[in-house]
This record gives sequence, C-alpha cells and structure tokens, in this order.
Amino acid sequence: MKRVAVVVLEGAKPMDVGIPAQVFTHRASMPYSVDVCGIRPGLIAGGDGLSYHVEHGLEALDEADLVFVPGYRFPDRDAAPEALTEALGRAHARGAILAAISTGAFALAATGLLDGKRATTHWHYARRLAERFPEVQVDDRVLFVDEGAVLTSAGAASGIDLCLHLLRRESGMAVANHAARRLVAAPYRSGGQAQYLPHSVPESTGERFTQTREWALRHLGDPLTIARLAEHARVSERTFSRRFLDETGYTPMQWVMRARVDRARELLEETDLGIDAISAAVGLGSATNLRRHFRQVLGTAPTAYRRTFSQSS
Repeated sequence: MKRVAVVVLEGAKPMDVGIPAQVFTHRASMPYSVDVCGIRPGLIAGGDGLSYHVEHGLEALDEADLVFVPGYRFPDRDAAPEALTEALGRAHARGAILAAISTGAFALAATGLLDGKRATTHWHYARRLAERFPEVQVDDRVLFVDEGAVLTSAGAASGIDLCLHLLRRESGMAVANHAARRLVAAPYRSGGQAQYLPHSVPESTGERFTQTREWALRHLGDPLTIARLAEHARVSERTFSRRFLDETGYTPMQWVMRARVDRARELLEETDLGIDAISAAVGLGSATNLRRHFRQVLGTAPTAYRRTFSQSS
C-alpha cells in the first residue's frame, strides 16, 4: 500500500484537486490510500465557488510516497507558503515523488527542485512561470513532463494523463488500464502531445483517426504500415502522418511501437507466456526486438519488468 497526499491551497481548482484524489482512491484494484491535506487542518477557500474541509495538515507529507500539488488561483501573484516549500523539500529528500497539476507548478518551482529541469503548466501561465523561475526550462507545448522524482502537467484534464502515466510507471499497465476504464478516460496520451492544436481538425477525420487507432490496437500482431493505417482512415499517407502527429504527439509508427510495447507489458503482467510468444503476439517479431524496444522505452528488460509487476509475483 502506497500513500498519496493531495495538498489543497487557497484558491485550489476543484478539478485539479479531484483528479488525483479520485484516480488514486483506495479500492481492491488500487494499492494506494489518499490523504487530502492543507497547510493546516480545517476550512480552505477554494476557487470557482467551492471550499474544502481537510482533516490533515502538512504532516501528511511526512509519510507520503506520492505528493500532488493541484493548481490554484493567482499563482503568479501569491508566493507559495514557506511551510509548504519546506515540507515538499523534506518529502523529496526522503524519496517521495512530487507532482504538480497545472499552476501547482509554481509552488513546486518555489522549492528549487525544478531548477535545471523541464516543466510545464497551463499554457496561459507558462510565460509567467518562466519569468518568475528563470532556472526552470518551461515547455508550454506538452501535456506533462516526467523528470523522475518531480513531474508537472498542464491544465485540468492533463492531470488525468499525468496520473495514468504515474500508475503505468509505478504500478504497471494492468492497474493503469483498469483505472482508465473506471474513469472512462483514454488509456494513453503521450506527454509530448500538444496542449491545444494550432488549427482545428475536421471532426469527421478526427473520428476516423480514433477508429483507426482502435482498429490498430486489435491488430498489433499484424503488419502495420503507414499505408495500411492511412487506407483504413481513408486519407492520404501524408495527411494521415501530419494529423496523427497533431492528435497524439507521435508519428504513426512511433505510436504503433509504443502500443506494442504496452501490450507486451500487459501480457508480461497477466500471463505466463514466454518472451518469444509475447513478441510474436504484439507484432515485434523476435525476443531480441522486444528486449531492444523495452530497453529504449522503459530502461529495463522484459524479464525484470515481469518480476516487478507480475500479478503472480
């Protein structure tokens, strides 16, 4: 059982608070418990007409394995409370993972833990984050940034992407996919996907692309080329490649490779199939290919991944 702390600040955004609290809430399929806390216990005035009554103060961070700092109003105007920056620093020093949603990045940046690292926040506040914390490499183009022990996400809904990414990283594909189904959320959006598209994508084409991705996930064991994917979407290869990148943050073949690796992760977690059989089932051909792509994407070997996340372990 891992412990999660969600820190509610003055002006906290309801969706930003609710996302990690709901994603990680304890249930049979989720090996986590959640404490919602404030600088001190009691009533906290939130944003958007809501208030929060929290039972815990910052002492909740002393035992947490994962700490979320949700977004809050006027982050560029109000300095993060010193007690919070100190508590975040202590949590980080003992190995806790720190994650900011939206403008929560301002409070996380105030600790100095983002200095020299990439980070993101809601695109509306990105320039001000960069001005206030010039040592932080702010990227307003992406949904979330994973720097290992510190993570940041863009506004609101991208917090779901960040939470599911953390679940995949810390607890495996089966737990993350179960959570995605429970939330009726897309199981995977890359951190590199744009926060917003520079131009609108025709709805009919966007819908066809969604159907093509779903079709591809059912045919990962088959030869999948750009030509075949574009044919299924009924657009030219050039149009398919360009719009696919806009929608997912990946080229089509990068997306296919990641989908195959993720399916292999599920099979490693949930079955006793050998590495060769899994490689063939997901369309990677050989155990050598599976090991190579696993190393590139996850920095580990399939057998080591199975020992860590297998349901029978």
